Amino acid sequence: IRGAYHFARPDTTSGATQANYFVDHGGGWSDDGLTLPGALDIEYNPYGGECYGLAAAGMVAWIHSFANQYKARTGRDAVIYTTADWWDTCTGRSTAFGSTNPLWVADYGVSAPALPAGWGFYTFWQYSSTGAVSGMAGHSDLNVFNGAHDRLVALAK
Repeated sequence: IRGAYHFARPDTTSGATQANYFVDHGGGWSDDGLTLPGALDIEYNPYGGECYGLAAAGMVAWIHSFANQYKARTGRDAVIYTTADWWDTCTGRSTAFGSTNPLWVADYGVSAPALPAGWGFYTFWQYSSTGAVSGMAGHSDLNVFNGAHDRLVALAK
């Protein structure tokens, strides 16, 4: 079971434009039982202002644009990868996505992750950025799925 993610750049083009690019270049979903719905990686801006120059309402609208277009193209809700701190700061604690979009939360060095506003549980938790993975050189991000294997298969289907 595998998946793809798109690193969001809300300061460059619309969410719909980026969702189309993502789907057109390997981020789609197929009903093969092996492909997870695509993930929108929306987090700290490594190129400038933390919230990409958008106010909270603008950021929520941008995420809606991406999520709606991704669903229109694939029939699936995109997974949202973020941190509680970034989400709460840059979306104004929006609760608009927690009932539809699975959460992939990053939170390191804790026994349980902090959840962004709107989600009562995580689907995936990235708990380390310095782990070792058998067969891979160097450090890797480490993630865990919140459930049994059959639930992961169900998410892929």
